[in-house]
Amino acid sequence: MFASAIDIRAADHPDPSWRDAVARSRQAHLGHAPEWCTIIARAYGHEPLYLGATTGDGSAGVLPAFVVRRPLFGTVVTSMPFLDSGGPCSTSPAIDALLVARLIEEARQRGADLVELRCSSRLAIELKPLESKVNMTLRLCGADALWRRFDKTVRNQIRKAERSGLTVVCGGADSLPSFYDAFVERMRDLGSPVHALGFLRQVFDAFGSRARLMLVRKDQVTIGGLVGLAFNDRFVVPWATCRKAYFALCPNMLLYWETIRRACAEGFTRFEFGRSTRLSGTYLFKRQWGAEEEALLWYRIPVAARRSAPPPSPRHAGGDLLVRVWQHLPLAFTRQVGPHVRRYLIQ
Repeated sequence: MFASAIDIRAADHPDPSWRDAVARSRQAHLGHAPEWCTIIARAYGHEPLYLGATTGDGSAGVLPAFVVRRPLFGTVVTSMPFLDSGGPCSTSPAIDALLVARLIEEARQRGADLVELRCSSRLAIELKPLESKVNMTLRLCGADALWRRFDKTVRNQIRKAERSGLTVVCGGADSLPSFYDAFVERMRDLGSPVHALGFLRQVFDAFGSRARLMLVRKDQVTIGGLVGLAFNDRFVVPWATCRKAYFALCPNMLLYWETIRRACAEGFTRFEFGRSTRLSGTYLFKRQWGAEEEALLWYRIPVAARRSAPPPSPRHAGGDLLVRVWQHLPLAFTRQVGPHVRRYLIQ
């Protein structure tokens, strides 16, 4: 009876009520922000597939997704590509279940092989999610109180960066090229194709004053930085980088401390460092600040009848070899070709 009263609509853009539905839900994360519809469609040309649900009693729910048609590897419907978060966002498990069922049907109509959902809470389906990755989040209070809670090692590394003459400044979209130079270099070192500069520009155009660019410099030379986005009561860092040659000066420590201090001053209650694999190097880096785990449950649901359930792993065969090959390519090549590859690497 309740299910029959739910109206679910599919569209190529969020409707005007989307932002209110996201603001009311405790399940909402950055991936549910309506701005991504414009950003991803314009930067990479993927097809938006946005579901909205309403009921007679005023309850609501949303599920953002994109149809990504990958050469050689088939079509996948993902909520959300390039981000840690997605999945259904509503006021009840019943609405969540109907949104997921509708998304699977829409994916089937588009010839997709898989539906990927990146959720912060468990879905009422039999398929087991990938649970090896977590979102690392720091509860914010006053900056002075946070400083006193930091381990002595953290404080000493921040002071070392300051003594080394490093500074952190806040820039805007016009400073993206200097950030991007460091970003390209670091992503090549990690063996991963880099996002297009145009993608980052779309992020700043769409989020406007809620987008921040923090740059760490040595003698007026940008050696790293991060992109931060304001979402509800959270300050989220989707992308950060520092040049490997300067690691001994602890630039990441000063960069994050100045960003955290600014987030405290602006009244945010949580600082999201982003996803990491448990006990990895990035996990331990984030943990030292006092960040705590938040669940990331990634579901990969087979759509085509001929497919069996895929193994719960984001890595494909030969992935390690491709990483090693990419690390040894000329920087100019990875800068030019990387974005064309990255548009289909939805992780």
